[in-house]
Amino acid sequence: MTMGTRSARPPQPTLEMVAAAAGVSRATVSRVVNGSPKVRPEVVESVQAAIEQLNYVPNRAARSLASHQTQSVALVVPEDMTKFFGDPYFAAVVQGITQRLDESDYTLNLLVASSDPRHKTMRYLRSGNVDGALVISHHTGDDFVANLESTMPVVFGGRPTNHSGADNYFVDVDNVAGAISGVQHLIDIGRHRVGTITGPVDMPAGIDRLNGFRHALGQAGLPADAVEHGDFTAAGAAAATRRLLERSPDIDALFVASDLMAVGSMGVLAELGRAVPRDIAVVAFDDSPAALSGPISLTTVSQPSKEMGFAMADLLLRLLAGDDAVPHHNIMPTRLVLRDSA
Repeated sequence: MTMGTRSARPPQPTLEMVAAAAGVSRATVSRVVNGSPKVRPEVVESVQAAIEQLNYVPNRAARSLASHQTQSVALVVPEDMTKFFGDPYFAAVVQGITQRLDESDYTLNLLVASSDPRHKTMRYLRSGNVDGALVISHHTGDDFVANLESTMPVVFGGRPTNHSGADNYFVDVDNVAGAISGVQHLIDIGRHRVGTITGPVDMPAGIDRLNGFRHALGQAGLPADAVEHGDFTAAGAAAATRRLLERSPDIDALFVASDLMAVGSMGVLAELGRAVPRDIAVVAFDDSPAALSGPISLTTVSQPSKEMGFAMADLLLRLLAGDDAVPHHNIMPTRLVLRDSA
């Protein structure tokens, strides 16, 4: 009796087989698989064609063991959940981050924590669960992220609050110049008594937009004392607007440091019978969906939030790939978008 022979299973495609099929080195295939931006587009296409031809599946577990990498990065947001999910700015930034990470093998871990009394966030980050971190919406008192850079590559969204050295990596907009353009527009349309609802003054964005407000009015020889502090929420801005109008009822224009806050401010103006823009012209900041959410569309300083998220993720991936030419300070432009409120 003759025993049938069992057909041998074909060998699993390897990184070396992909490299041979594409006519490139093993290191080049590794860079393509990891989403490195340092590979020429035509080489990427050749490698991807070889991957499809061979049906190669990257062995992420083996690669992680060999390189001591998790193929994961963390997005750290030192805010409470209500603020994170209620502000369209965060949605745009996360969209940009995920768009860039989708081009790589990295996955995203979201860590939202306004405080960390038991240091759970830092323990998680320092326990080798992620290879790098992105940090947005950080405040001066966020001590639990202060020493993160000594643990792993970190890219900040916005200029870091606790660090002033040249070694930080961050993506930001020119908040001072953006605020100047918004307030200057109010001056140009004939407004003489301009007030502001600021962002939190423990955040660089809040400080810089306030400084831009003061600079524009100072250059025009106009008073800059009509100031109330907000917290980047609609409810906080509504309360601040009431305080501002009680103290400075003669204002004829309002610069609000975010669209979401401007929605809260305009609700108070409508309640008090102050017509926008006839009685009080309003300029905001962000150009988020909130700018178009009310009955009066907002004139606003547009910042490229989605593009900022994409750039943050790209910088981090370049750092993780060992790129030593990553720029530290990355400033993106703003522009004024004119609508009905001013």
